[in-house]
Amino acid sequence: MAATPEFTAAPTKGKRSPREPIVANRIDATLPPYDHASERPEPGAGLALRHAGVMSALRVIGAGFGRTGTLSLKRALDELGFGPTYHMEEVFKHPSHIAKWCSYASSGTAAWDELFGRYRSGVDFPVSCAWRELAEFYPDAKVVLTVRDPDTWWASTSSTIFGARDMFPAWMRRVVPITARYLDMNERLVWDGIFEGRFTDRDYAIAVFERHVADVRTAISPERLLIFNVAEGWGPLCEFLEVAEPSHPFPRLNDATSIRRRIATVRLGSRMLPAAAVLVAAALVRVAVNRHRRGAGTRE
Repeated sequence: MAATPEFTAAPTKGKRSPREPIVANRIDATLPPYDHASERPEPGAGLALRHAGVMSALRVIGAGFGRTGTLSLKRALDELGFGPTYHMEEVFKHPSHIAKWCSYASSGTAAWDELFGRYRSGVDFPVSCAWRELAEFYPDAKVVLTVRDPDTWWASTSSTIFGARDMFPAWMRRVVPITARYLDMNERLVWDGIFEGRFTDRDYAIAVFERHVADVRTAISPERLLIFNVAEGWGPLCEFLEVAEPSHPFPRLNDATSIRRRIATVRLGSRMLPAAAVLVAAALVRVAVNRHRRGAGTRE
């Protein structure tokens, strides 16, 4: 397996001490593992379950923060047969999940099988907010911790997903409540949760990032964990998951420039809608007035 980068952990003052390493169950490779009475798919099994509507447990847990190549990892896992993969994008597609994640933010627990349903992997926020609980709940799942240079991670996050917090104007949050609930979920789990309201303090946020990497490395047994920089490509990931390496290039998605462009488009569009609505209303009024005048002239 490729060598992994070393990180200096930030002080853990005021934090709970790391738990004992969470070790994956060792199961005869010829038999599928079991979780109580529910059968889980054997690693390396075919993709039939994806198309048969059968609920399956998570096989890969992404512990990396957002902006560490998580969308590229999602696409890679899907291509390697470990999908569908849960990502923040899925929250947009399933707004009912917002309440479940907010409940987790308050209680520290959730009905994970109900939340993930047919997903076989999960990456990105909010999954990485619950990496420890998920690693315990799915003891046979492997853990992939995506990493990048902490300084470039903070700069990218600051200019993209952190900046998206004001993407929806106040009127839209009132008229379309789901947008307010989505922002609230992110605040509770990520910005006020992981970063305790101090993400704009660069040194503090980077210390949280580095401590997170150290915590995952301490809690997850080495044979169960891959510390992965997506710049490394298919090799380390495929070796870790014990699958053949594809011949095409590793996915490269969600660069900072494209995210900033999408955020700017949403921000501009949402702020233009009220003006557009006023213009449309004015045009309709003019049409109605003109029709009334024409009708009055005909009667005369």
